[in-house]
Order: sequence, then C-alpha cells, then structure tokens
Amino acid sequence: MKPKVFITRKIPEAGLAMIRAVCDADIWDDPLPPPRNVLLERVRGVDGILSLLTDKIDAAVMDAVGAQLKVISNYAVGYDNIDIPAATARGIAVGNTPGILTETTADFAFALLLAAARRVVEGDKFVRAGKWQTWGPRLLLGAEVHGATLGLVGFGRIGQAMARRAAGFGMRVLYHQRHDSPVAESLGAVRADFDTLLRESDFVSLHVPLTRQTYHLLDARAFRLMKKSAILINTARGGVVDPEALYSALKNGEIAFAALDVTEPEPIPADSPLLTLENVVIAPHLGSATHTTRDKMAVMAAENLLAGVFGKPLPNAVEQK
Repeated sequence: MKPKVFITRKIPEAGLAMIRAVCDADIWDDPLPPPRNVLLERVRGVDGILSLLTDKIDAAVMDAVGAQLKVISNYAVGYDNIDIPAATARGIAVGNTPGILTETTADFAFALLLAAARRVVEGDKFVRAGKWQTWGPRLLLGAEVHGATLGLVGFGRIGQAMARRAAGFGMRVLYHQRHDSPVAESLGAVRADFDTLLRESDFVSLHVPLTRQTYHLLDARAFRLMKKSAILINTARGGVVDPEALYSALKNGEIAFAALDVTEPEPIPADSPLLTLENVVIAPHLGSATHTTRDKMAVMAAENLLAGVFGKPLPNAVEQK
C-alpha cells in the first residue's frame, strides 16, 4: 500500500511527479491555502504533510493526523509556521529547502534596493499617467548606490550573497549578528553593533529569521536611529518590522524609502496605511520566484517528504529540540 500524503498547495510538477509516482497524494488544488477546518480534516490518517509557510502546522494539526504521521516537509527555507517542539515530542521529522534560493533571493533583494534608490516604480507610474513631457534636471532624483554603505542585519547565506553583490557597486558593507563571520573579511564586510549599523547605513537590508528576538526588531526606536535618507529593504519576514512604526517613519520623513517583499500581516490588507504612501514599494513575496528555483525547491521538498514516509533520514532536516 502506498503511503498517504497531503500537499497543502499545488507545487511545481518537478516535485509533484516524484510524489505521485510512489504515494497516494491528496493535493489541495485551490490557489489560496486550505482553511483551518479543511486542513484538520484532510490531514487525518496521512503519513506525511508537504506544507507551505502559509499553513500553520501546530500540535492540533499533528494530533488530527494521528500517531502514524512521520514527516512534515516545508516548501520553504523558513519553518516558523511549524511547531518544532510539538513535532519533536511526537517523533515527527521536519524538513525544509535551504540553500537553493540563496542567490535568487539575494538577486531580488538587490533589485528592490536598486528600484527604491532609483525610483523605478515611481518612474513607471509617472510615464503611464502621461506626465512625462520632457527630460528634467530635477525629475525623480534618487539615491546613489555606488560607494554607499549597505547594512546587513543578519549575515547568513543570503546576507553574504548581498555582500558579494555590493562589492560590484563599490559599497561599504556593515553586518550585524551575534558572532564574527569567518567569511566577512573575504567579502569586505565589517561587523557592527545594531545601533551603529543603523546610524551609518544608507541602505539597511534584513536577512534574519523571525524569532522572539527579531520580532519587530525594526521599531520606532530603530527608525529614529537611521539616516533620514536611508532606505530599508526587507526580504526576510514581515514580522521583523513593526508596520505602524514603519508607516510613521516613512510618513514623517524619519527614513526616505522602504522596499518590501514581505509584510505583517501577509498578504498586506488593501486598506493598509502603507499603501497610501509613495515612498514604499511592496512586492507579493517574490524573493524565490524564478522557474528554476521554485522547481528545485519542489524537488527538495519532495525528497524530504519521501524520505520521511519511507523511514529514511531527511536530506534537509530541520534541527529539532
């Protein structure tokens, strides 16, 4: 008998084909996540779950599945949607898709940096509105990127990839994390305390996981420390930034601009005050959104799921405590 699995959204076929070949796969086919009551019902009796960040996989879900649940495979690098202690207590393996989206996400973070600095979205809107009448010496002036200071909050894989990109623009790179990075010197990056990084950076780019320590790390106090000309880039997690404090900082000129790929909540509500501002660019969580990367993520998630349901070690297992 084939193992039973529930997949909370239709992932790329590169991964689905692997799963269908050896499992009895129940796939949620709606573009929106399964509602909570549906999730609790559809997971009953399965051996494995393939989830997305939008799915809260907590103790209640695990218990609804039953004691036979062997694995939860997250189609993401992050896994703050999964109750790891609850999974550990029940002997359930948890997997994720690290590494594969590093370069793609760094590309997008730097794209947001450039778009914000050079006011690309504003320029596009300006043209589409029929306002472009002539070349103007003061039209939509932006921020210089070459030679500017980039502050990286978090210096893991993606933060390091940002530093490599910054080198091509002759940027000074500061980074903040608990410990010195062994690769910092080779990347031309200098460790700084959080407050110093905020005070000295022209661009502040966030690359930390969402934890109790990083929740609303960028708050009203942090924005007051930043340059009035500073630009914030967030491709990490929406909850790292206090949205009310960000709105106030942008509205009152405490910082110049923000470019976001993630929000709190997500998706951002249509009536969010942030959407009334011209000095913010918001993308719908596109950091890893290339055909190649999403296919590779699907394969990794499938490999984790299949290893788990067949009682083998996960190729990419989350550390569990």
